[in-house]
Amino acid sequence: MAGLMRSLGQFVGHIAKAVKTDVSSTERREVSRTVEEEERETEGGKVTLRRTVIEEIEVEKPREE
Repeated sequence: MAGLMRSLGQFVGHIAKAVKTDVSSTERREVSRTVEEEERETEGGKVTLRRTVIEEIEVEKPREE
């Protein structure tokens, strides 16, 4: 039970931090996006396998105080 309460506390802490974080101080740029797709026939029918890789750059702007 103690482990569950600790995990719940960590979860709430992460949510609280996300709410307080100033997102305007970070600029995100997508560098590349690669999609690989493959179709296979199986006994259960046709299956599509897809892998998407997104590469991003995050630039933190200096804080003005």
